[in-house]
Amino acid sequence: MKISMINYKSLWALLFILASWIAFTVFQNSTKIWSALNLPISLHHWNNSIKSLFLKAPLIPLKPLTETELRIKEIIEKLDQQIPPRPFTHMNTTTSATHSTATILNPRDTYCRGDQLDILLEMRDHLGHRKQYGGDFLRARMSSPALMAGASGKVTDFNNGTYLVSFTLFWEGQVSLSLLLIHPSEGVSALWSARNQGYDRVIFIGQFVNGTSQVHSECGLILNTNAELCQYLDNRDQEAFYCVRPQHMPCAALTHMHSENKKVSYLSKQEKSLFERSNVGVEIMEKFNTISVSKCNKETVAKKEKCKVGMTSTIPSGHVWRNTWNPVSCSLATVKMKECLRGKLIYLMGDSTIRQWMEYFKASINTLKSVDLHESGKLQHQLAVDLDRNINIQWQKHCYPLVGSMTYSVKEMEYLTRAIDRTGGEKNTVIVISLGQHFRPFPIDVFIRRALNVHKAIKRLLLRSPDTMVIIKTENIREMYNDAERFSDFHGYIQYLIIKDIFQDLSVSIIDAWDITIAYGTNDVHPPQHVVGNQINILLNYIC
Repeated sequence: MKISMINYKSLWALLFILASWIAFTVFQNSTKIWSALNLPISLHHWNNSIKSLFLKAPLIPLKPLTETELRIKEIIEKLDQQIPPRPFTHMNTTTSATHSTATILNPRDTYCRGDQLDILLEMRDHLGHRKQYGGDFLRARMSSPALMAGASGKVTDFNNGTYLVSFTLFWEGQVSLSLLLIHPSEGVSALWSARNQGYDRVIFIGQFVNGTSQVHSECGLILNTNAELCQYLDNRDQEAFYCVRPQHMPCAALTHMHSENKKVSYLSKQEKSLFERSNVGVEIMEKFNTISVSKCNKETVAKKEKCKVGMTSTIPSGHVWRNTWNPVSCSLATVKMKECLRGKLIYLMGDSTIRQWMEYFKASINTLKSVDLHESGKLQHQLAVDLDRNINIQWQKHCYPLVGSMTYSVKEMEYLTRAIDRTGGEKNTVIVISLGQHFRPFPIDVFIRRALNVHKAIKRLLLRSPDTMVIIKTENIREMYNDAERFSDFHGYIQYLIIKDIFQDLSVSIIDAWDITIAYGTNDVHPPQHVVGNQINILLNYIC
């Protein structure tokens, strides 16, 4: 037994000497190699080399996040905190408009114009139990249809199931109050989670043409396939679009595109029940009587200064009276469009809601002549000029994602950042940008990246040409019952908040189309002409 122990010790000693000799030989050879490359080597490096004989190879360090990626991450984390998960086991435990109660604080028989009317809202579920958390997506509006008047209300969420709804009584007369539960907090949570899970609720079909051959192929922001892909990449801004590469076709042969809704959903069957028509946009204050508002012989309100670029917006930002928009913080004058736009170069960039502006200009200025740019389809670039007054107005669509069943040409498409970069800019140049509606069906990082890239392009523009006027038009509200998972106004509202946050440090003005369309009560992605005209009147007051 004693001899056996000695043999084991001798064996371990021999193995240790052998391992040391191998390690030394490796070190000698590696030293010669490093010396031949004229690279430094140290004892510390040798110690690590020896350790690596016995430990797994170290992980390759991850590439550090760019400034844009860090900002995207920061914004999403902030939104995740504001929209926490709200799982539910039964419809009965979700917020109910019918069972929730609204109480006017300090009620009066008659109110005075300019007063604030506050309502305490207590949310309950379908069993009548008090909700213990907030996050419901609500829309407050006051209106007087006979006066063609309307305004949004301000909703403050106390995150405990109670809300303060505040209305500023802007006009005299009989006023109706409305408070809609667009989605309960459980629905908001479900939409937020579903939105950020996939890119395939909407797919794109690209048309490739090579001589007389024509092939269609699936395209998208992300494609989950092992097939060979065509990548259409803006390397600087890291925005990409992909198509499955057709056989015997070059990637440059892509000419046209349209989109299709796919039968894909990231909502459970239970969650989908929250978005049935009867559960969307339900009135909470159905039993409320109209409010009587009088002048009350108050002193004449001080005259407000004319609206101009850079003025701070409020909530609500204004009200409608006799179908005319009246901002809170400034006054709008009636502007003669032809004279205001004399010598001006107007770039309208973005979606079809800003194309409405282009169509309004062409319908309102009879001396504007359209120039045929030899493109096809409704999404073709538009140019209209008045040679006598030197007016030049252009509209161009934004780049992918561009959702629509109509086929459009992609040959002249470009990211708005590139269009802004090639704009010289000067005091007679005005750029109006509208983004949002086409981004709603996709994860929020797509929209945040685009907004940040546009922000950087505008910053470059204002650095080289600080006299250029830049306007951001926010989204319109849209149809309330139109496919909530893809197009709910909840998605639009999140994007509206993101836009206001990202562009607050730039010398740009925001036309708050979100608040304006709530005040008008349009519920139409393409509001009526008189609403578009009032949006444009704000622009004209900024210009002239």
